Amino acid sequence: MNPYQDLPSPSQAEAANLASIYGLENHGLTNLHRAYWNLPTASLYEESVFRGESRISHLGPMVVSTGKHTARAAADKFIVHENSTASRVWWGEYNRPFSAEKFSALFTRMQGFLQGRDVFVQDCYAGVDPDYRMPIRIVTEKAWHSLFARNMFMKIRSTEELKRHVPEFTVICAPSFQASPIIDGTRTETFIIINFAQRLALIGGSSYGGEIKKTIFTVLNFLLPLEGVLPMHCSANVGAEGDVALFFGLSGTGKTTLSADPARSLIGDDEHGWSENGIFNFEDGCYAKVIRLSPEAEPQIHACTRRFGTILENVVLDPLSRRLDLNDDALTENTRGAYPLDYIENYLPPKMAGHPHNVIFLTCDASGVLPPIARLTPDQAIYHFISGYTSKIAGTEIGLGVEPVITFSTCFGGPFMVHHPYAYAEMLKARLLKHGAVCWLVNTGWTGGAFGIGKRISIRYTRALLHAVLSGKLQGVNFRTDPVFRFEVPTACEGVPEQILDPASTWGNADEYRRKYQALAARFIDNFQLMKDGCPAAIVESGPQLAPVNSW
Repeated sequence: MNPYQDLPSPSQAEAANLASIYGLENHGLTNLHRAYWNLPTASLYEESVFRGESRISHLGPMVVSTGKHTARAAADKFIVHENSTASRVWWGEYNRPFSAEKFSALFTRMQGFLQGRDVFVQDCYAGVDPDYRMPIRIVTEKAWHSLFARNMFMKIRSTEELKRHVPEFTVICAPSFQASPIIDGTRTETFIIINFAQRLALIGGSSYGGEIKKTIFTVLNFLLPLEGVLPMHCSANVGAEGDVALFFGLSGTGKTTLSADPARSLIGDDEHGWSENGIFNFEDGCYAKVIRLSPEAEPQIHACTRRFGTILENVVLDPLSRRLDLNDDALTENTRGAYPLDYIENYLPPKMAGHPHNVIFLTCDASGVLPPIARLTPDQAIYHFISGYTSKIAGTEIGLGVEPVITFSTCFGGPFMVHHPYAYAEMLKARLLKHGAVCWLVNTGWTGGAFGIGKRISIRYTRALLHAVLSGKLQGVNFRTDPVFRFEVPTACEGVPEQILDPASTWGNADEYRRKYQALAARFIDNFQLMKDGCPAAIVESGPQLAPVNSW
């Protein structure tokens, strides 16, 4: 039963004012206590506080706790195995099959669970390009999740459009509802299950907001390539001359931080499509890590943690002063902020731009051996895109400890890629060649030794390298060919010590550096064995080549 049914909630009188004619009964949701439709930010604040879901911090952000799940439950994501997915999905570690019968039974139990309860509905769009945008509906048990969806996806401003909204995909998120692994066939009580045949996704057992946004991203990763659009786990910005840059990378590699450049306009911070028209954002908001944010190093993102409308997940809050401590990781290393894109001063209002001039792969090399930047040939770019090498940073997924974990996440977003990696890689290569984009590998990880011995590459140096790339100055310097990976490494860059550009010179023991570098190359080769089926020989041969240490 709903614990608030005898108390009038702040927005009760307006709950159905912005309801779509296409009601929740079309999703099998009946006998609800009350549905709150398309509430604005202020109303969702009131509802969330009224229900004890959140606290309001100094200067206005909403602070929430996501409970036991402070990161994505990647191992609990499933895709229903049916006619439309059977031969198209790349089944395996990231795309686990789930039977249609089990899905129906689980959904029936969730429908029963929601009876007599309040739900919140946000009708919006995924994708800003009118040629490819998808009408979606996010139904949530919690008010703050409704605000999360409102922050992250394209809002509908017209009352008439809201009333006529018919979703092409619906997500139902009920964290209080837990699966029974024995009955439902899930791995744990937590589940994220996508059913493409029914255009429906179910989330239960987790309050982590990122599950909602990444579910929609996974949906787009399956559907958009069928329309000739490349979906990408990347941020994007554009210079005054219209030069677009893409930044691929997993959480913790600097994707959000480095794309929020005051000298360039931000298109978006996480998920984009590349169509024949150019680049377009999938979202209307940003979802950034905020642990140890510095107003000096990340001024724009830091400012968002001081604004009304921002949701802060698992950030420590002083109960009396209501001031934040962004340095406190007592709840998780993966503290997050979800805020509208227009909170970034230099965002690009259309959230669309032309074709990229530069494509940047961000990798956090915890072994400390990769150079801070390297220029890739198109075939090398595809090899590294399919490989997706980086180090997972503490807290971004359940089970990660304090130390970074070396990983290969294909297409720099493996858990969200539904087709075989080469399907996305082939689309990327065609676009790189057609539009003459230059591809770079940028290491934001360690130098002078592995994690625990070396130190993280200064963000000041990374920014200087990116400035040289985006201004075109780096193309005019001398490059050396790396003896193992065979990509090209600049020998000089204004504002960056030459020693930093040559990682071997930052290590105390050159032979130890070479052994570590060879070991990393071997891991690349072993990993690519899992991907090489279906890849042209030229791509396979563009990877590293092992050589005796004394031959360098």
